[in-house]
Formats: sequence, C-alpha cells, structure tokens
Amino acid sequence: MNALPLATLRPLFIAVATLGGAAAMIAWRLRETSRPMTMRRIVAPPLGMSTGLAMFLFPAFRLPWTWALGALAAGALVLAIPLARTARLVRRGEVITLERSSAFLWILGGLVAVRLALRTWVEQYVSLQQTGALFFLLALGMILRWRVAMALEYWRLVAAPAPGAGGRPSLR
Repeated sequence: MNALPLATLRPLFIAVATLGGAAAMIAWRLRETSRPMTMRRIVAPPLGMSTGLAMFLFPAFRLPWTWALGALAAGALVLAIPLARTARLVRRGEVITLERSSAFLWILGGLVAVRLALRTWVEQYVSLQQTGALFFLLALGMILRWRVAMALEYWRLVAAPAPGAGGRPSLR
C-alpha cells in the first residue's frame, strides 16, 4: 500500500482543522444567542484569547511591528464590521440577549472563507508560526472591536429603564 507523502497531508490537515475550528466557533455563536448576555459573557472571549499573546515569547512567532499592527487593524477595521452589523443586543424585559440577523451565519461563513483563502496565500511567504501569529492578531482585532462595541451597547441598555419593569439587569 502506498502512503501519501507528508507534504500532501499537511494542507489537508490544515483545511480540516480550520473547518473544524470554524464549525465549533459557529456552534458557540449560535448557542450564545439562546442565553441572556452578561458583562462577563461579553468580556470572556477577548480575555481568553489574550492568553494567546504568550506565543510572542517564542522567537519563531515574532513578527515585524508593521505586520502585527496591520493584522490587528485589518481585523478591527474590516472584519469586525460585518459581525457588528449582523448581531445586536436587545432588552427583553429584565434580560439582555444577543439577537442575530438571518445573515449572521452567512457572514461568519464568509469570514471563515476569507481567512482560509488569505491564510493559504500568506503561508507561501512566511513561516507556519508567523502565519499563525498573523491570523491570531487578525482574529484578536476583530473580536476586540466587536466586544468593545457590544460592552458599550450593554452598558447603554443597562442604564436605560426596562419598559414595564422596575429594576435593571445586573452587571454580573
């Protein structure tokens, strides 16, 4: 039996891992819309992602500052916009929930496709570790901008009195 060469398996493994990660992310986003939002639930994803910055302690992952800032800016200024426009916080009585538009899943799928295509192109020019670092910063910029906007919207909704209710949702 002829085994496939390792060079043939690597792109296949990367594609399967990327699509698996994308499926997990989409499932998480769908679940996120079914429960009330809290400040903790808004802040947790960027804080959890921030631990990934430790990768830059290792020289193989380091990038020129211009590349790092460019990736953060592209995530925050380009890729975060569709997410912010297709998901919004709404108050329903005493709770605040995340409401997504019907285009939300299509936008997430499109963002995955764009990132996969860009990744395939970028890794021809830089190392695998640097490619991972660039796309981590791209995702971090995207989620930071989206979650900061969401936190501001949450605070605005908490400050406004609930229609027909005496209290306000807690900031927990």
